Order: sequence, then C-alpha cells, then structure tokens
Amino acid sequence: MKHSNQAKGNQFHSVELLAPAGSYECMRAAVNAGADAVYMGGSRFGARAFADNPEQDALLQAIDWMHVRGKKLYLTVNTLLKEAELTQELEGFLIPLYRHGLDAVIVQDVGVIRFLTERFPKLPIHLSTQMTINSAEAVKTVLELAGQEGRQQITRFVPSRELSLEEIKQLREQTDLEIETFVHGALCYSYSGQCLMSSLIGGRSGNRGLCAQPCRLPFCTENGTGNDLSLKDLSLIERADELTALGIDS
Repeated sequence: MKHSNQAKGNQFHSVELLAPAGSYECMRAAVNAGADAVYMGGSRFGARAFADNPEQDALLQAIDWMHVRGKKLYLTVNTLLKEAELTQELEGFLIPLYRHGLDAVIVQDVGVIRFLTERFPKLPIHLSTQMTINSAEAVKTVLELAGQEGRQQITRFVPSRELSLEEIKQLREQTDLEIETFVHGALCYSYSGQCLMSSLIGGRSGNRGLCAQPCRLPFCTENGTGNDLSLKDLSLIERADELTALGIDS
C-alpha cells in the first residue's frame, strides 16, 4: 500500500510539528514557538510521572487553549496498567477529557486499546513508541487485536526511536497509518519500552512512568569510570527533510 501523503518530487506534504509538554506553561511555550500539537500527561497513567503534569481542570483548560488556536492536544496513557486501574479508574479519568474534545491518546498497553475502543469509540488512538513497533507485521497484529471497530480508531503509530531511515522507509511503504517519528531527545540504551534496568535496580519501572534513568550514571569498568550505557541524544533536525520526503506525518 502506498501512503496517500507520500511526497512527490520536491513537493513535501504538510508535516505536523509535535512537541512534548511537561507542564501547562511548556505547552504554551511550544505553541508560541511554532508547534502544531503537543503531547502531555495528566495526573495518572503517563510515562513521565515526575513531570509537572496538570490536574484534570488544567487539562480541560489546556484543550480549550489549544483548540482556540487551531492546535491539537494528545494525552499520554502510555504506561502498563494493572487490572484494577483498567476496570475502575481509567474510564473516570478520561470521560471529562473525552467529552471536552481531547484529540487523541497515546497508548502502549494492548488491553488499554481494547478498553478504549469499547468505552470511547470515537477517540483517536496513537500507538506509542513504547510498543516497540519495528515492522509492518507488528502494526497489523495490533490492528487485529484491536478488533474490527478498534481499527478505525488507531490512526497513528510511533516506531521505535532506534530505527534507521531505511527501516522507516519500509514501514511507510507498507502501511497507510500515520507515522510519527522522534527527531530530538533522549535515546534509551535498550529498545523503546523494553528496558527493566531501573525496575530491577531500584523498583522504579519505566513502564510505570517511574524510570530513574540509571543508564545515565557513570559506571566503574576495567578501563575506569565512564558513561558506557548513556547514548548520545537523538538530533535529526538537520535531516528532517529526509523524513519529510518519505511521507512522515508528524
């Protein structure tokens, strides 16, 4: 399947500029700097538990602030949920935001996807980079797990940050879903969403939004002390045009 937004020649299609926002103030700053959309967490279920995440009322205000300016706000619900959270807490958390016009949720947990398609049938779903989607077959599998109705809600996926340009190109050629790629920021030493180092060392799981980032610390080795597990941050701003040429959407 060829993506309908595939660039032709030197004519690039319109690409969404998306920025993270760890607080209400960061959201406003990102939009004022030119962002088309932001993603942020609320008081629950986000992978950045230590950010200055807004409470419910502030999130509702944030949605209004973004929409008045023709911008979009995506909510991260990208941790792995426990059974009680899924059946007793998630729905109440999302209902006010859903009714207020939340633009999409970013999800890692397949169980959450099924839950959303049953309870929030018109809410767009973006598949988080935490799902470690590296192939078109993985996208197909998630769509099958979501069921017939759920397929219509899954509009975008975020491939693993460690994929090469050629690998992203292959994904673009094999799926019609929107593709969002990271162009800046931290890289995990492990595959996105699959690291248990923080959980094993200190009981703070990255998949519960509590990563202590031990990989950033210096370790003693036979050759002395160094940051052997800390990768260089991702910096693709000078190659963004190559991604745009592939037909990346965000």
